[in-house]
Amino acid sequence: MKNLILVRHGKSSWDYSVSDKDRPLKERGINDALLVADIFGKQNVHIDAAYSSPANRALHTCMIFLRRLDFSFADFQVVEGLYDFSGESDLQFIKSLDDGLETVIIFGHNHAFTYLANSLGNSYIDNVPTSGLVHLRFDTNTWESISKGTTIQTIFPKENR
Repeated sequence: MKNLILVRHGKSSWDYSVSDKDRPLKERGINDALLVADIFGKQNVHIDAAYSSPANRALHTCMIFLRRLDFSFADFQVVEGLYDFSGESDLQFIKSLDDGLETVIIFGHNHAFTYLANSLGNSYIDNVPTSGLVHLRFDTNTWESISKGTTIQTIFPKENR
């Protein structure tokens, strides 16, 4: 079994004159990430590795989650290719993961994550919201062979406020 947990970055701010990669989280983005991380953390899902887009908003969301989950930063990596909006680069990265990893969590962007949730999961999701989490499971032993799996759960901030 392989488990893929996708977390879209929190709500970001457009209040600053910075590049897209440098946009920070808004206060709501921080609060929503804390909320979803706390709900997910209560499930005690063992995560083998964590990866994040290098964008500030994704990386900040990731740090909030990893701290709340007491996750070892030794098993965390920033991956340039996860700064992806189509889902193609994300999927290529996922399919190249080490097969020794059973459960991974990835922090990134839309429309990539909505595309992945719908193409790899068995439940239609109109839009993965900011700070939204989608947990997918695949009945396979290799990441390269993942295809249609099962949508185990979604945790969206608006549904839990």
